[in-house]
Amino acid sequence: MNLRNSFSFARLFGVMAKEFTQMRRDRLTFGLMIGVPIVQLLLFGYAINSDPRHLPIGILQADSGPVSRTIYEGMRNSTYFDFTRQVHSEEEGRWLLATGQVQFIINIPPNFTRDFLRGDTPSLLLQADATDPAATGMALGSIASQISTSLGHDLKGAIDFLLPTSNPIDVRVHAMYNPEAKTSFNIVPGLLGVILTMTMVMITALAITRERERGTMENLLAMPVRPVEVLVGKIAPYILVGYVQVTIILVFAKVLFAVPMVGSIPLLLVVALLFVAANLAVGITFSTIAKNQLQAMQMTFFFFLPNIMLSGFMFPFRGMPEWAQAIGNVFPLTHFLRIVRGILLKGNGLAEISPEIWPMALFALVAIVIAVKRYRQTLD
Repeated sequence: MNLRNSFSFARLFGVMAKEFTQMRRDRLTFGLMIGVPIVQLLLFGYAINSDPRHLPIGILQADSGPVSRTIYEGMRNSTYFDFTRQVHSEEEGRWLLATGQVQFIINIPPNFTRDFLRGDTPSLLLQADATDPAATGMALGSIASQISTSLGHDLKGAIDFLLPTSNPIDVRVHAMYNPEAKTSFNIVPGLLGVILTMTMVMITALAITRERERGTMENLLAMPVRPVEVLVGKIAPYILVGYVQVTIILVFAKVLFAVPMVGSIPLLLVVALLFVAANLAVGITFSTIAKNQLQAMQMTFFFFLPNIMLSGFMFPFRGMPEWAQAIGNVFPLTHFLRIVRGILLKGNGLAEISPEIWPMALFALVAIVIAVKRYRQTLD
């Protein structure tokens, strides 16, 4: 019997030893094998919460009677609402909702306490930013029971007859921007940012590593061009690709999913240019760091994972702890999601979205500076 055709544990262990040696030398791949499960464990274990609490709410209080104060204190003591703003007009309330500074506005009308003490059923208006139904659903469902509980604690003894058996207050909920609570109105605009992030980073991450693996890097280095010219030249053609993707997604969103497009599409296209540039800068930075296309793809996946988890695309952003929100605010995707949903669903203009623009611009600038610094003038 030919010994070479028989199974050999010695040869098997030799191949295994070789593979472990290569794994040890490829520190990036080894680090990702350890880092990815750790990141997923931390994100799903600590950062992800499908039942957000302590949502910011503003109050427009035209009645300061005892019943109004009881309702206010009852909601303030709940875990769903944090009163962060005292609103002075309905216009201010709409501005706070449009810019995302608050999730809810509660409007207590004049003579609210008087009408309640007369035995009437006064109305209470609760406006909610319903662009993300998952972020507001649980809180809206609890509001009626919270009001009844808070009134039950105060209306006791000789005045307990003032508390009806059910529905003491007519709570009128106005789910703004997405009154039918369609998840497609939230998900489909968000996909615009998610798809651009995935494709733009991945395509440009392979740009320089592909040149290196194909042996054409020598020709590129021999050309009389500066590093910044090479990097910008690598990025620029894919901007057009990004706009083709934006157009396709917007057309499908309107035709197939009937997503409302209340705001200015040209404004969205201008802002999309900055977002695309930021992601292309990240990809080209990965391309200067990675030694081969496999490493570039691994770095792309490692960047994309926290983006999709911490940006507010899959899970309510305000449901995450503060440290997770701080990390999420670093990524351009977080700010672009607020911009695209604000423009399409709320009709926001430049004034409303401007606080989300400069973080993306800063991120793009830092990424391109790192790419220029990392760019190798030689093959060594």
